[in-house]
Amino acid sequence: MKNVRRMYWPELNFVGPGAIKELEKEIPKKGWKKILFVTDKPLVKLGMVAKIEAIFKTAGVAYVIYDESVPNPTMKNVHDGVDLLKKEGCDAIVSLGGGSPQDVAKAISVLATNGGKIGDYEGIELSKKPGLPLIAINTTAGTASEVTINYVITDEVRKIKMVMVDPHCLPKISINDPELMTSIPKSVTAATGLDALTHAVESYVAQGAFCLSDALSLASIKLIGESLEDATNEGTNIEARSKMAWASYIAGLSFSNAGLGIVHSLAHQLGSEYDLPHGVANAILMPYVEAFNAETHPEKFGAIAVALGKDISGKSAKEAAKVAIDAFFEFAEKLEIPALKDTAFNPKDARRLAEQAIKDACTGANPRIVTVDDLEKVYMSAYNQKV
Repeated sequence: MKNVRRMYWPELNFVGPGAIKELEKEIPKKGWKKILFVTDKPLVKLGMVAKIEAIFKTAGVAYVIYDESVPNPTMKNVHDGVDLLKKEGCDAIVSLGGGSPQDVAKAISVLATNGGKIGDYEGIELSKKPGLPLIAINTTAGTASEVTINYVITDEVRKIKMVMVDPHCLPKISINDPELMTSIPKSVTAATGLDALTHAVESYVAQGAFCLSDALSLASIKLIGESLEDATNEGTNIEARSKMAWASYIAGLSFSNAGLGIVHSLAHQLGSEYDLPHGVANAILMPYVEAFNAETHPEKFGAIAVALGKDISGKSAKEAAKVAIDAFFEFAEKLEIPALKDTAFNPKDARRLAEQAIKDACTGANPRIVTVDDLEKVYMSAYNQKV
């Protein structure tokens, strides 16, 4: 409590059913000449892009659409977006989508004002100037990229996910409207929901955790325990969708300020190497990683179990931690998350991927100090489905 904490989140945030209507009020205030609208093709097909276009048209603001974002966005995605922004003379960005379009938009924002190539900014706080103004509209309850100082871009040449931690990428406004999430497929809802749970759990046990992040993380975990199954199985259940929107949002606030851990370090390699969706990779790995972490840091896992509605009465710290780990496995089973062995993962790659993961920006925040051997063992534990 005696240390000064610098807190990062967007200047203005709207969360709840109908939140998208606030965009109609905010856009005319900005005085922007032309917007680069960053999204992806699936959202064009779902009709969501047309809803935002209507808002731009009503506000009388010119815009151009960049819909080339892919699930694990690449350097080419970013550089093509920057080229379009410059060609069209855009002075602001609006993003629509899950983590991928948000990360692309944040990367474009940084390059628009700082110049260079996106690989120049891999690491922590390497840009010099604030990015171009960005409004981030989220459509999945999972990544929380719309509220964080983190973004991840794949170097398609090295097959590495570059992690950038940079306050200059932070959106000015975030919008989380659960009404935009009701058409998201069941499998995506499950994977992104467990991504949100991963954020909440990792930030709760991270080395950088503190009083506020702890409160946010536990609140998020509780909401996820109450709503993720319903949101997954009943996509139009607006109460469940609303709880998940809040859970994802506040978990993002927590991890953006407290850090993450090796679930993300390991998952990033699966995304860059095999193009495995980020939420799926996190959902697969999280129970095995936290079983590893709980061996030496069991004290917080009992609180996680309680937040998930589990009874730990009379149990030791170690026993209570196991209740939490069992709950993670239960979630993965109920939500039909695939096993690592059922993905493109090749166990022969485990050592090389572990060597890459040890260098990931998320590794340093893990509560348990790790070696390459440890990371390789976690991969193989998940592959063999043995804790």
